[in-house]
Amino acid sequence: MSKSPATRARPLSPHLTVYRPPITMTMSIIHRITGGALYFGTLLVALWLMAAASTEATFDLVNWAFGSWLGRLVLFGYTWALMHHMLGGVRHLVWDTGAGLEKHTASKIAWATLAGSIALTLLIWIAGYMARGA
Repeated sequence: MSKSPATRARPLSPHLTVYRPPITMTMSIIHRITGGALYFGTLLVALWLMAAASTEATFDLVNWAFGSWLGRLVLFGYTWALMHHMLGGVRHLVWDTGAGLEKHTASKIAWATLAGSIALTLLIWIAGYMARGA
């Protein structure tokens, strides 16, 4: 007697350990994560603006916190998240026109988004340090 269709072994979906996510999916996930990070980073900008409108001691304290190595690391991450989210938005805007939807082209654009966000972040920080030193 053969097994009924309900008891036959069914193939399992690929597990995360054997599945390599495509770059377009990874960039889409990172786009969403950077959107959430921008929410919290914007709270830091608001804190800085409130400190600027407050007393000099409060402003000095916030500037000291943002000027520490941890503060600068957070601000560097905020800058990268801002650039990455912006370029990801441009990527989606291009896709909304119907351009760049081919698999190979979409992958190239996704890699360009990552490279562009890193390059822009570094350029912003280099320009900031150059202007600070001048």
